[in-house]
Amino acid sequence: MRGNGTMRPSLLLNATFEPIGVISWKKAVVLSFLGKAEVVSAYDQVIHSVSQRYQLPAVLRLIHYVKYRRREVKFTRRNIYIRDKYRCQYCGRVFEPKDLTYDHVIPRSRGGKTTWTNVVTCCHACNRKKGDRTPREADMKLHSKPKEPLWHPMIHFSVDPEQIPDAWRDYLIWHPAYHPPETSFGIEKE
Repeated sequence: MRGNGTMRPSLLLNATFEPIGVISWKKAVVLSFLGKAEVVSAYDQVIHSVSQRYQLPAVLRLIHYVKYRRREVKFTRRNIYIRDKYRCQYCGRVFEPKDLTYDHVIPRSRGGKTTWTNVVTCCHACNRKKGDRTPREADMKLHSKPKEPLWHPMIHFSVDPEQIPDAWRDYLIWHPAYHPPETSFGIEKE
């Protein structure tokens, strides 16, 4: 089979419509052709065999449920920003990544650990204001309690958030650029 231009990956859903991975267009076509998955959504792109034309699958759903093991989300600055929706957890404003840093809720100098439950996204101004104090001591309130995210790992490692196809949006809770600010989805690019 051959296609026109750059072939895009496909989002693979379990039988329950839960995203379980990102696969190549070739694997998507094979799964569909063998009857192991149904095409839920297709791109406008067309692929050709000797005698037939097929629309390139964008989203596929497995016919039978497959068990898989989730891995924990890697602790990175980028994933902290995504978890917190690029919003300073003190002033509540949304920033570009270059204008953000992260803050230890309980300062490291006081035994605070660098963990999902003690680190939040913070703008530079709020970080300077809080300094080496707790939020209570600095008279600053957290907008949300920090916790470890439960994102799907197969997708974090596979796709740049700026490259997410529209066809996937109904099946993912994504980056603020793709959904209203009250939702987010973690993507690990590093």
